[in-house]
Amino acid sequence: MTHTYQLTGMTCTSCEDKVKKALQSVENVTAVDVSKDKNTATITMNKHIRLTELQNALENKYQISAIHHNEIAEEAKSWAETYKPILLIFFYICLVAGLIQFTNPHFDFMQAMRHFMAGFFLVFSFFKMLNLKGFAESYMMYDVLAKKIPTWGYVYAFIEFGLGIAYLIDFNPIVTNASTFIVMSISIIGVLQSVLDKKKIQCACLGAVFNLPMSTVTIIEDGLMIIMSLIMLITIL
Repeated sequence: MTHTYQLTGMTCTSCEDKVKKALQSVENVTAVDVSKDKNTATITMNKHIRLTELQNALENKYQISAIHHNEIAEEAKSWAETYKPILLIFFYICLVAGLIQFTNPHFDFMQAMRHFMAGFFLVFSFFKMLNLKGFAESYMMYDVLAKKIPTWGYVYAFIEFGLGIAYLIDFNPIVTNASTFIVMSISIIGVLQSVLDKKKIQCACLGAVFNLPMSTVTIIEDGLMIIMSLIMLITIL
């Protein structure tokens, strides 16, 4: 995509060169055309880049602003495009869990939640196992346990698969939900640390198949499993 921005503060050709080099250094920028006469910067990028990120690459005397596009709309579109795989997965899992309830005389929330968790773990373990080594290597980048025990990344994918089967056949709900609560609680620690430290690393939730960035979406994903397993545990006990 290509956007043209208003860029003030340039007074000479040296400024143009300085600004051009600074913007070219921003990740995902593929081409930059700068004009001090028009006070513009035309930037071609692989994906939408936040205005604040572009501004941070420039010296304070240069100010960049969007004049030909809506930043909020572009950021929303970029977010949806980035997380499209995981959004579609959640949609299909919710759809299946919901449609199953049509076979019941009344809506069973606990059963629907159990089927959702079964679908979640089975689908996510499937993508991890497509490239188990790639997942384990990515997982080691941020997971607190995988950093200390490298084999945990390999084991984790099979634990997810096992939990998926356990939820599907309703195997020992106390053990299954307790295991989920413990495993996901450990997993979310590394995710929280990475997001709070603003580390730009790949999220391994869908293995190495999709290049999803670590973000609050990952926190929500793990947190949802923790909350749901806790609800089911409390209900059972």
